[in-house]
Amino acid sequence: MPKLRLSFISGFNERVDPLMKGIVEAEGIELVPTYSHPSETFWRQLKSQEFEVGEMSMSSYLIARERGFDMIALPVFPSRRLFHTEISYHLDSGIEKPEDLVGKRMGVGEYQQTAALWQRGILERDFGVSQYKVHWFMERTEELSHGGQTGFTPPQGISFQRIPTDKSMASMLVNHELDGAAINSPWQNMPTFIGRSHRIPGSESDWSKVKPLFSDRMAEGKRFFQKWGFLPVNHAYTIRRDVYEKYPWAAFNLYSAFVKAKAHFNARLVDSIPSGLFFGKEYLAMTQEIFGSDPYTYGIKENRKMLGILIDFSHEQGLIKTKPKIEDLFARSTLDL
Repeated sequence: MPKLRLSFISGFNERVDPLMKGIVEAEGIELVPTYSHPSETFWRQLKSQEFEVGEMSMSSYLIARERGFDMIALPVFPSRRLFHTEISYHLDSGIEKPEDLVGKRMGVGEYQQTAALWQRGILERDFGVSQYKVHWFMERTEELSHGGQTGFTPPQGISFQRIPTDKSMASMLVNHELDGAAINSPWQNMPTFIGRSHRIPGSESDWSKVKPLFSDRMAEGKRFFQKWGFLPVNHAYTIRRDVYEKYPWAAFNLYSAFVKAKAHFNARLVDSIPSGLFFGKEYLAMTQEIFGSDPYTYGIKENRKMLGILIDFSHEQGLIKTKPKIEDLFARSTLDL
């Protein structure tokens, strides 16, 4: 019996790569993979849904679902970060601690992206920085943004403007045209036609005046995890609705393959640490001691609290009008996983 052939787009992720490379296979399915920077992946999928299976921003997915986009998610969350610790600030801004962001100029790649959603929510819940008391500057242009495809407009009462196309978050931060910006994403310096902050200014810029908002990311990570009990996700994977309705069995088979791909990566995690990192295994052990042996949990059961807070943040920040049920967001065959 021939396999179901599905086009598949994803950014590089170690926990997914065994599936992309065919080391792990989804039963009954042949995936035709395309690697793409996440910002481009989401823009393409929101614009035309040209791929049948694809990585998707969780924040944009909530918005797209509310606005009638035909896709269904799998509870596969291989990408997690402490997004608020990716914020940097300029020394001349007067900022010394997160609470000092009130009244300041803050740069984000895209207002509706999941990283910015978590940053605003955590800054408000943990540090009392209301989203309404920060001046937001967005880097992506309307035509090349996820919001441009979902019909984004700034929530009422938000101080919002776009960064000029001849500048970037990085250039404005280093020149103190912004007081703070989230420029420390691991994707930040990867070339993409959508974002601009990978174009870091040259040596003529005084980067000595740009510092991370959280100087000890491990300590802040431990504090956050002890309070919240999870690491925030930013991406999941979606199936185009016409494919899902025609082949409903494919959702469970894909989910199972993602689980196997992560297990394949985890089994080789220690051996994958470069030999030049003398304390690599010790840092891994320390990380697992803080966050557990596998903080990248899949399924709805282990992530229900986190998903509920993500939905709350999206609603509180004016990105969605109504809060969906978690069960309505994911394929039926995965709801008990």
